[in-house]
Amino acid sequence: MVWSAWETAWAEGLAVAQEWAAVHGHFLPPAAAVWDDGFPVGVWAKNQRAAARKAVQNAGRRAAGEVGVPGAGELSESRTEALDGIDPAWCPAWGIDWQRGFHLTHAHVRAGGTLPVRAGEVIVQGEDLGAWTTAQRAGWETLMPAQQWLLDSVLGMDSVSEAEQQPARRTQADRWATHLAAARQFHAREGHLNTPRKHVEEMAGEGGEVTAVRLGGWLDNTRRRAGRLPAARRAELDALGMRWQGGRDDKAAALAEERQGDRPGLPR
Repeated sequence: MVWSAWETAWAEGLAVAQEWAAVHGHFLPPAAAVWDDGFPVGVWAKNQRAAARKAVQNAGRRAAGEVGVPGAGELSESRTEALDGIDPAWCPAWGIDWQRGFHLTHAHVRAGGTLPVRAGEVIVQGEDLGAWTTAQRAGWETLMPAQQWLLDSVLGMDSVSEAEQQPARRTQADRWATHLAAARQFHAREGHLNTPRKHVEEMAGEGGEVTAVRLGGWLDNTRRRAGRLPAARRAELDALGMRWQGGRDDKAAALAEERQGDRPGLPR
């Protein structure tokens, strides 16, 4: 005899929740999750969370002195306790996706794994833990204080440092200064700017790092747009003996002339 269809449905959902949590180690299923011959455990859990939050919200309204607050749609205390017994974090104050990412990352570290720091590094239950940790550090200021505390005290995470932040995009003036410095270095060594188009000039930085500058292509492109260059920039290259009408074209012409002189019957 089924005395209450509502109670039967609840008991069935609770049993599936216990089975799902026993396999996954938590009760934070995605909304699309199904279990036990197609039972929509994700949707069921979502509905229980909504009812639990409504109960908390209404309790606050009543405590503030509001009267006539209806109790329809609230999750009862006994049902809340039953779900808390499965997983105390089943209904967090923030998004369920965040809580699932935190739980899986914590479980991974607790099992002896290292904290993932790159996307695609560790995938658990379909969740990219490296992408999750990266997102938390990058969006640290948008997190609730309790979330920041969990990341800091449990996982040892903090916000992205200034050194790790993506460098600002270089301006056109920055790029010009870099290539001009490479041109000056080449000129000081070779005495001219007649470089092959594929020439790469290596520039040593203050910290000893080496930067590869594609000087040949830059010079060739600069010659092509000589008429659009500001006078100041053109003067900077003039000081290095820049050949605006020549370079590779003169070399090609000389090579063609030499090949023509190699033909039988033609004077050299």
